[in-house]
Amino acid sequence: MNQDLKQQIAKSTAIQIYEAYPTLWDRFGERGFEHTEKDNMHHLDHLETAYDLNDRQVFLDYTLWLEKVLTSRNVESDLIVDNFERLTGLLEAQVELKEKDFMQQCLQEAIDLLKGSNLKKGG
Repeated sequence: MNQDLKQQIAKSTAIQIYEAYPTLWDRFGERGFEHTEKDNMHHLDHLETAYDLNDRQVFLDYTLWLEKVLTSRNVESDLIVDNFERLTGLLEAQVELKEKDFMQQCLQEAIDLLKGSNLKKGG
């Protein structure tokens, strides 16, 4: 996936999230929006690395680390799940089949992991 496509997907994801959750503007402001876009670039970079290594665990390990970092900054796990679901949809039309299938599988496993983690926390 080239850099321009990653930036386009990252920006689209951030826009969708802030449109779906307008209270994020009050909570985190413009800086939060910018971080959401940057975070999505990191998500895509880690998906790409996992794909290159043919190792979904790379993305799952990143997901667990990400959850710790973001929840410590008052970002709920449910928002990460929502973000990953949006990425799954955006990859559908943008990425070649083999890479898309792998990345969507990574995202689904990460979503399942986060939902399981949420259950353990009582969420």
